[in-house]
Formats: sequence, structure tokens, C-alpha cells
Amino acid sequence: MTWQFERLAGPFAFTEGPAWDGEAIVFTDIPGDRILRCLPATRECRRLHTNTEGMNGLALDRQGRICGCQGSGRRIVRYEPEGGTTVLADCFKGSRLNSPNDLAIDSQGRIWFTDPRYGRQRRDMELDHESVFRLDPQPDGSYSITQASFDTTRPNGLAFWPDEATLYVAESPQAPRGRRQLRAYPVYDDGSLGPARVLHDFGAHRGIDGMAVDTEGNVVAACGWRRPWWRRSGRGPRIAVFASSGALLEEHPAPGQLPTNVCFGGPDLSDLYLTGYVTGFGGVLWRAKTDRRGIPMPR
Repeated sequence: MTWQFERLAGPFAFTEGPAWDGEAIVFTDIPGDRILRCLPATRECRRLHTNTEGMNGLALDRQGRICGCQGSGRRIVRYEPEGGTTVLADCFKGSRLNSPNDLAIDSQGRIWFTDPRYGRQRRDMELDHESVFRLDPQPDGSYSITQASFDTTRPNGLAFWPDEATLYVAESPQAPRGRRQLRAYPVYDDGSLGPARVLHDFGAHRGIDGMAVDTEGNVVAACGWRRPWWRRSGRGPRIAVFASSGALLEEHPAPGQLPTNVCFGGPDLSDLYLTGYVTGFGGVLWRAKTDRRGIPMPR
């Protein structure tokens, strides 16, 4: 089945962080410092939150509350239904976080997030590592923070295998020296991560930005780029589907020049929503009908 993407909304400045809330897609416009919500049936978009301090990845917790990564604010925050914003994490061992990028919430309510630092922003890093972190809920409503990865250099997207026994992580150091990889980490009972398996090595080409996992445990990933239009990284902008063994099952050309992130949604979770960037146009939200299904989030 060939996936045909249709534009639902845009242009915006630069879109990221799609998440399905049961009825609509919430996503971020990073330079616009806002979170938007789009109803697929009508394609109507409205602003949910503004002044989001570079909000990037989003996820909904078991209560349906939006949690997100403030890249420029260097925090993990949660938006409360009655209004207001709760800071869940902004430092580790007394040092400010780098730039929280993407996150995933498991069935125990633990929040896992990646914390890279890109470009010129690296000049003001306070941490001496770029890691995956885990936030554990505490009885008083706060969260404790634990460093979960010790071998990452610039982790990006992440997602869980359906039984949460494996955490997929996109390792995305900058070219030409860094090698971009899709990694699989076993998740132990105490929440620690075991040694990583490299499922796919993109070499110096742009690897995975954001990803989702289907019910069979396959990774559906936004990867590659073409910028400007006549140059491309590797096989170009695409949605790649990897088996848990690392085998490349299929690829689907992605619209635009820079696919950023994906999530499943729709009535049966078989629609794939894609955020990305089109040169000279801006950030866009697309949708495609697929023959795969996403994992429902327990409520």
C-alpha cells in the first residue's frame, strides 16, 4: 500500500510534536511559540497555548493532559486542565537541562525524554552529556529525574515497543563526524536501560527525527531531507518502517523537504499524521491513510 499524504493545515513557521488526543491532533509551531489543535474532519486549527518557549515534542498522559519539551525554556512542562503550567523538570544535579526535544510516557506514568543541544546553543551547555532521562512520579505529585542513557551523544526521537520492554531511540549527532542510528534499549524492571542494539545505521546522512511504533512493534520514522530542492541526504525525505530486528520493511516518500515527526491517530489509529517543513512555504501538518495501526494510550 502506497501512503498518499494530504495537507491538513499550514503554513506555519516550523511544525513538530504531533500527538493524538482522541479526537484531534495537537502539534507545535516551534518558532511561533505555540501549540495548535487540528480537527481532521474540518481541518480547523486553533491555538491551545502560546508563549511555549520553543515547545518541541508533545505527549498526553493518562489523564489526557499535554506534556511537552520546551527547547528554549529547557524544561519539561505539563499544561493543567484548569489553566496554568506545571514544571516537571528543568535541571539535573544542579545543572540546567540542554534542550528537551522529544518525550514518551509509559503505562506507569513515567516520562522519558531526550535532551540534546544543537548548533550555537551548545556554547551555554551546563551538562557535560546529552542523554535520555526518566521522570518518575512521586507521591506528592512531583517527579524525580534519573539519567537513563550513558552512551548517547545527541538523542532525538524516542518511542516504546508495545509491551514497553524496549525503548527505541534515534541517535542524531551532526554530520559529517557523527553517525546517525536507530537504537533499541532493553528496559529493565527498575527503569534502567540495558546495552543498546543498533538496528539501523544512517551513516552521515540525516537519520530519524521523530518516530512512532505500530501494534506489531515496527518503528515508523520520519527521516532524510532535501535542502535545497536539488540536494538530498541519502534516500531523501521519507517515512521508513523498520522491524524490531532492524530490517527495513518499506519506505514512503514524504512531502516537503524536511519531515520532522509522526504519530498515529484517527478512529482506529490507522491514520499517520506527519509534521514537516516545505522550503519557501513553511511548516505543515499532513495525513495519510495506512495499513498499520498505532498503539492506544491507556487512559
